[in-house]
Amino acid sequence: MEILLKILLVIFSVGLIAVVLLQKGKSAGLSGAITGGAEHLFGKQKARGLDLFLQRLTVGLAVGFFVLALVVSYFVKQ
Repeated sequence: MEILLKILLVIFSVGLIAVVLLQKGKSAGLSGAITGGAEHLFGKQKARGLDLFLQRLTVGLAVGFFVLALVVSYFVKQ
């Protein structure tokens, strides 16, 4: 059981890394934050299509990763 949970944790972590790297940047770095990056911060541009799917997948994988990390740490302690 512990080995299966650790394998799932690794799969979730690799998936989370891949999904985050597939997303495009939300600002143009420091210059975008100073001049016009506030539009991205307050969400004037809505995510659509693939961006929305990647955003939701990121949230799902992150939640799964944290839950699995807590479960694995609980089983290792016992």
